[in-house]
Amino acid sequence: MPLSGKNNTVQLAIALEATSHELAIALLSLEGIVSFQEEDELLLAYLPEQGWDPDREQAVRAILQRLPGEPPAMEVSFITDRNWNAEWEAHLKPVEISDRFLIAQKKGEAPRKPGQIVLTINPKMSFGTGYHETTRLMLRQLEEMDIRNERIIDIGTGTGVLAIAARKLGNTQPILAFDNSSWAAENAAENIVENEVSDIRVELLDAEEDLKNNLQQGYTLILANINKNVIDRILPVIAQSAPEASVLLSGILAWDEAWLKKLLKRLKYEAVRTIYEEEWLSALVRRSSP
Repeated sequence: MPLSGKNNTVQLAIALEATSHELAIALLSLEGIVSFQEEDELLLAYLPEQGWDPDREQAVRAILQRLPGEPPAMEVSFITDRNWNAEWEAHLKPVEISDRFLIAQKKGEAPRKPGQIVLTINPKMSFGTGYHETTRLMLRQLEEMDIRNERIIDIGTGTGVLAIAARKLGNTQPILAFDNSSWAAENAAENIVENEVSDIRVELLDAEEDLKNNLQQGYTLILANINKNVIDRILPVIAQSAPEASVLLSGILAWDEAWLKKLLKRLKYEAVRTIYEEEWLSALVRRSSP
Protein backbone atom coordinates (compact mmCIF):
# COMPACT_ATOMS: atom_id res chain seq x y z
CA MET A 1 0.00 0.00 0.00
CA PRO A 2 1.29 3.53 -0.64
CA LEU A 3 2.71 5.27 2.40
CA SER A 4 2.24 8.94 3.18
CA GLY A 5 4.72 11.71 2.71
CA LYS A 6 5.43 14.77 4.83
CA ASN A 7 3.18 15.86 7.67
CA ASN A 8 2.85 18.71 10.09
CA THR A 9 3.75 18.13 13.70
CA VAL A 10 1.87 18.17 16.99
CA GLN A 11 3.66 19.82 19.91
CA LEU A 12 2.67 18.84 23.44
CA ALA A 13 3.79 21.41 26.01
CA ILE A 14 3.66 19.71 29.42
CA ALA A 15 4.12 21.81 32.56
CA LEU A 16 6.37 19.53 34.56
CA GLU A 17 9.26 19.85 36.99
CA ALA A 18 12.60 18.77 35.59
CA THR A 19 12.88 15.96 38.16
CA SER A 20 9.88 14.25 36.54
CA HIS A 21 11.05 14.60 32.93
CA GLU A 22 12.86 11.26 32.74
CA LEU A 23 9.86 9.21 33.90
CA ALA A 24 7.46 11.17 31.67
CA ILE A 25 9.69 10.63 28.63
CA ALA A 26 9.92 6.91 29.38
CA LEU A 27 6.14 6.56 29.64
CA LEU A 28 5.32 8.74 26.63
CA SER A 29 7.82 6.90 24.46
CA LEU A 30 5.64 3.81 24.81
CA GLU A 31 2.94 5.73 22.95
CA GLY A 32 5.38 6.11 20.07
CA ILE A 33 6.40 9.65 21.06
CA VAL A 34 10.17 9.75 20.82
CA SER A 35 11.08 13.38 20.11
CA PHE A 36 11.45 15.58 23.20
CA GLN A 37 12.91 18.90 24.27
CA GLU A 38 13.51 19.59 27.96
CA GLU A 39 13.29 23.04 29.51
CA ASP A 40 13.35 24.06 33.20
CA GLU A 41 9.69 23.55 34.10
CA LEU A 42 8.47 22.39 30.72
CA LEU A 43 8.67 19.19 28.69
CA LEU A 44 7.99 19.50 24.96
CA ALA A 45 7.01 16.36 23.06
CA TYR A 46 6.52 16.03 19.30
CA LEU A 47 4.72 13.56 17.06
CA PRO A 48 3.29 13.57 13.51
CA GLU A 49 -0.07 15.29 13.12
CA GLN A 50 -1.47 12.26 11.32
CA GLY A 51 -0.93 10.21 14.47
CA TRP A 52 -2.92 12.59 16.68
CA ASP A 53 -6.61 12.14 17.39
CA PRO A 54 -8.92 12.29 20.45
CA ASP A 55 -8.09 8.71 21.43
CA ARG A 56 -4.35 9.40 21.32
CA GLU A 57 -4.82 12.58 23.37
CA GLN A 58 -6.82 10.64 25.94
CA ALA A 59 -4.07 8.01 26.13
CA VAL A 60 -1.40 10.68 26.65
CA ARG A 61 -3.41 12.40 29.39
CA ALA A 62 -3.92 9.02 31.08
CA ILE A 63 -0.15 8.51 31.05
CA LEU A 64 0.42 11.90 32.65
CA GLN A 65 -1.96 10.93 35.44
CA ARG A 66 0.44 8.11 36.34
CA LEU A 67 3.15 10.60 37.27
CA PRO A 68 3.67 11.38 40.97
CA GLY A 69 1.64 14.33 42.29
CA GLU A 70 -1.05 16.28 40.48
CA PRO A 71 -1.41 15.55 36.76
CA PRO A 72 0.49 18.25 34.84
CA ALA A 73 -1.24 20.68 32.50
CA MET A 74 -0.71 19.96 28.81
CA GLU A 75 -1.18 22.37 25.90
CA VAL A 76 -1.53 20.99 22.38
CA SER A 77 -0.44 23.02 19.35
CA PHE A 78 0.35 22.36 15.69
CA ILE A 79 3.52 23.47 13.94
CA THR A 80 4.59 23.33 10.30
CA ASP A 81 6.63 20.46 8.95
CA ARG A 82 10.29 20.29 9.94
CA ASN A 83 13.15 18.21 8.63
CA TRP A 84 13.08 15.76 11.53
CA ASN A 85 15.53 13.42 9.84
CA ALA A 86 18.21 16.10 9.76
CA GLU A 87 17.52 17.05 13.37
CA TRP A 88 17.74 13.44 14.56
CA GLU A 89 20.96 12.82 12.63
CA ALA A 90 22.50 15.95 14.15
CA HIS A 91 21.98 14.67 17.70
CA LEU A 92 21.92 10.87 17.69
CA LYS A 93 25.12 8.93 18.19
CA PRO A 94 25.84 5.22 17.69
CA VAL A 95 24.48 3.02 20.47
CA GLU A 96 26.16 -0.20 21.53
CA ILE A 97 23.39 -2.55 22.59
CA SER A 98 25.69 -5.44 23.45
CA ASP A 99 28.76 -7.23 22.16
CA ARG A 100 26.45 -8.55 19.41
CA PHE A 101 24.59 -5.40 18.30
CA LEU A 102 25.51 -1.83 17.45
CA ILE A 103 22.97 0.71 16.20
CA ALA A 104 24.26 3.49 13.95
CA GLN A 105 22.48 6.16 11.93
CA LYS A 106 24.81 5.92 8.94
CA LYS A 107 26.78 3.08 7.42
CA GLY A 108 30.39 3.06 8.54
CA GLU A 109 29.67 5.67 11.20
CA ALA A 110 31.18 3.76 14.13
CA PRO A 111 33.83 1.07 14.52
CA ARG A 112 32.42 -2.31 15.48
CA LYS A 113 33.80 -5.17 17.49
CA PRO A 114 34.67 -8.44 15.72
CA GLY A 115 31.45 -10.28 14.95
CA GLN A 116 29.24 -7.34 15.98
CA ILE A 117 26.11 -6.78 13.87
CA VAL A 118 25.50 -3.17 12.82
CA LEU A 119 21.90 -2.04 12.47
CA THR A 120 21.66 1.15 10.40
CA ILE A 121 18.60 2.99 11.69
CA ASN A 122 17.50 6.46 10.56
CA PRO A 123 14.61 7.01 12.96
CA LYS A 124 12.71 10.08 11.75
CA MET A 125 10.10 10.23 14.54
CA SER A 126 9.59 6.48 14.90
CA PHE A 127 10.18 4.40 18.01
CA GLY A 128 13.18 2.08 18.02
CA THR A 129 16.36 4.13 17.88
CA GLY A 130 18.19 2.09 20.51
CA TYR A 131 18.12 5.01 22.91
CA HIS A 132 15.17 3.54 24.81
CA GLU A 133 15.68 0.74 27.31
CA THR A 134 12.87 -1.39 25.89
CA THR A 135 14.42 -1.53 22.41
CA ARG A 136 17.74 -2.58 23.92
CA LEU A 137 16.05 -5.24 26.06
CA MET A 138 14.23 -6.73 23.07
CA LEU A 139 17.46 -6.90 21.04
CA ARG A 140 19.33 -8.55 23.91
CA GLN A 141 16.56 -11.12 24.20
CA LEU A 142 16.64 -11.86 20.46
CA GLU A 143 20.39 -12.42 20.40
CA GLU A 144 20.03 -15.17 23.02
CA MET A 145 17.37 -17.02 21.00
CA ASP A 146 17.56 -19.38 18.04
CA ILE A 147 15.14 -17.62 15.70
CA ARG A 148 16.44 -18.91 12.38
CA ASN A 149 13.26 -20.85 11.57
CA GLU A 150 10.66 -18.70 13.33
CA ARG A 151 7.85 -17.03 11.39
CA ILE A 152 7.79 -13.59 13.00
CA ILE A 153 5.26 -10.80 13.54
CA ASP A 154 6.67 -7.50 14.82
CA ILE A 155 3.78 -5.54 16.36
CA GLY A 156 4.30 -1.76 16.49
CA THR A 157 7.48 -2.05 14.44
CA GLY A 158 8.45 1.65 14.65
CA THR A 159 11.79 1.95 12.85
CA GLY A 160 11.71 -1.75 11.95
CA VAL A 161 14.80 -2.37 14.08
CA LEU A 162 13.60 -5.66 15.59
CA ALA A 163 12.56 -7.16 12.26
CA ILE A 164 15.86 -6.08 10.72
CA ALA A 165 17.79 -7.55 13.66
CA ALA A 166 15.93 -10.85 13.27
CA ARG A 167 17.03 -11.08 9.63
CA LYS A 168 20.63 -10.25 10.50
CA LEU A 169 20.58 -12.97 13.16
CA GLY A 170 19.94 -15.46 10.38
CA ASN A 171 16.15 -15.75 10.29
CA THR A 172 15.05 -17.20 6.94
CA GLN A 173 11.27 -17.30 7.36
CA PRO A 174 8.59 -14.67 6.52
CA ILE A 175 8.52 -11.59 8.76
CA LEU A 176 5.51 -9.27 9.01
CA ALA A 177 6.30 -5.88 10.55
CA PHE A 178 3.38 -3.56 11.11
CA ASP A 179 2.48 -0.29 12.78
CA ASN A 180 -0.64 1.87 13.01
CA SER A 181 1.38 4.97 12.07
CA SER A 182 2.01 5.53 8.37
CA TRP A 183 5.04 7.64 9.34
CA ALA A 184 6.52 4.64 11.18
CA ALA A 185 5.62 2.18 8.41
CA GLU A 186 7.35 4.38 5.83
CA ASN A 187 10.39 4.74 8.08
CA ALA A 188 10.59 0.97 8.66
CA ALA A 189 10.44 0.30 4.92
CA GLU A 190 13.29 2.76 4.32
CA ASN A 191 15.45 1.19 7.04
CA ILE A 192 14.87 -2.30 5.64
CA VAL A 193 16.24 -1.12 2.29
CA GLU A 194 19.14 0.67 4.01
CA ASN A 195 20.12 -2.55 5.81
CA GLU A 196 19.87 -4.64 2.64
CA VAL A 197 17.62 -7.26 4.19
CA SER A 198 14.81 -8.90 2.27
CA ASP A 199 11.42 -10.56 2.62
CA ILE A 200 10.19 -8.32 5.45
CA ARG A 201 6.64 -7.26 4.71
CA VAL A 202 5.72 -3.86 6.15
CA GLU A 203 2.04 -3.10 6.59
CA LEU A 204 -0.04 -0.25 7.98
CA LEU A 205 -2.24 -2.19 10.41
CA ASP A 206 -3.81 -1.83 13.84
CA ALA A 207 -2.51 -4.16 16.54
CA GLU A 208 -5.96 -4.82 17.93
CA GLU A 209 -8.19 -4.75 14.85
CA ASP A 210 -5.98 -6.64 12.39
CA LEU A 211 -3.99 -9.00 14.59
CA LYS A 212 -6.29 -12.02 14.70
CA ASN A 213 -6.42 -12.50 10.91
CA ASN A 214 -2.65 -12.29 10.60
CA LEU A 215 -2.01 -14.70 13.46
CA GLN A 216 -3.90 -17.38 11.55
CA GLN A 217 -1.07 -17.44 8.97
CA GLY A 218 1.11 -19.63 11.18
CA TYR A 219 3.47 -17.18 12.86
CA THR A 220 5.52 -18.74 15.66
CA LEU A 221 7.20 -15.73 17.32
CA ILE A 222 5.39 -12.51 18.21
CA LEU A 223 7.45 -9.40 19.03
CA ALA A 224 5.50 -6.78 21.00
CA ASN A 225 7.47 -3.82 22.30
CA ILE A 226 4.38 -1.75 22.98
CA ASN A 227 2.64 -0.64 26.17
CA LYS A 228 0.90 -2.31 29.09
CA ASN A 229 -2.64 -1.44 28.05
CA VAL A 230 -2.26 -2.81 24.53
CA ILE A 231 -0.52 -5.94 25.80
CA ASP A 232 -3.41 -6.47 28.19
CA ARG A 233 -5.80 -6.47 25.22
CA ILE A 234 -3.82 -8.38 22.59
CA LEU A 235 -2.20 -11.17 24.60
CA PRO A 236 -5.57 -12.95 25.04
CA VAL A 237 -6.02 -12.73 21.24
CA ILE A 238 -2.58 -14.25 20.69
CA ALA A 239 -3.28 -16.98 23.24
CA GLN A 240 -6.47 -17.91 21.41
CA SER A 241 -5.33 -17.54 17.80
CA ALA A 242 -1.67 -18.63 18.03
CA PRO A 243 -1.41 -20.68 21.22
CA GLU A 244 1.86 -22.36 20.18
CA ALA A 245 3.65 -19.09 19.42
CA SER A 246 6.28 -17.63 21.72
CA VAL A 247 5.75 -13.98 22.63
CA LEU A 248 8.57 -11.54 23.37
CA LEU A 249 7.26 -8.57 25.33
CA SER A 250 8.58 -5.23 26.46
CA GLY A 251 7.19 -1.77 27.15
CA ILE A 252 6.38 -2.91 30.68
CA LEU A 253 7.63 -1.09 33.75
CA ALA A 254 9.32 -3.20 36.40
CA TRP A 255 6.74 -2.15 38.96
CA ASP A 256 4.05 -3.67 36.71
CA GLU A 257 5.66 -7.12 36.88
CA ALA A 258 3.04 -8.33 39.37
CA TRP A 259 0.32 -7.34 36.89
CA LEU A 260 2.14 -9.22 34.13
CA LYS A 261 2.45 -12.37 36.23
CA LYS A 262 -1.29 -12.35 36.93
CA LEU A 263 -2.05 -11.89 33.22
CA LEU A 264 0.29 -14.73 32.25
CA LYS A 265 -1.21 -17.04 34.85
CA ARG A 266 -4.74 -16.30 33.67
CA LEU A 267 -3.81 -17.05 30.07
CA LYS A 268 -1.71 -20.12 30.99
CA TYR A 269 1.59 -18.57 29.92
CA GLU A 270 4.88 -18.74 31.77
CA ALA A 271 7.81 -16.34 31.63
CA VAL A 272 10.78 -18.27 30.25
CA ARG A 273 13.27 -15.42 30.57
CA THR A 274 12.88 -11.95 32.05
CA ILE A 275 15.58 -9.27 31.88
CA TYR A 276 15.69 -5.72 33.18
CA GLU A 277 17.24 -2.33 32.48
CA GLU A 278 16.58 0.63 34.75
CA GLU A 279 12.81 0.64 35.40
CA TRP A 280 11.88 -1.54 32.40
CA LEU A 281 11.60 -5.26 31.77
CA SER A 282 11.33 -7.64 28.84
CA ALA A 283 9.80 -11.11 29.13
CA LEU A 284 9.88 -14.06 26.77
CA VAL A 285 6.67 -16.01 27.41
CA ARG A 286 5.30 -19.33 26.20
CA ARG A 287 2.21 -21.38 27.00
CA SER A 288 2.66 -23.46 30.12
CA SER A 289 3.11 -27.21 29.75
CA PRO A 290 -0.02 -29.21 30.64
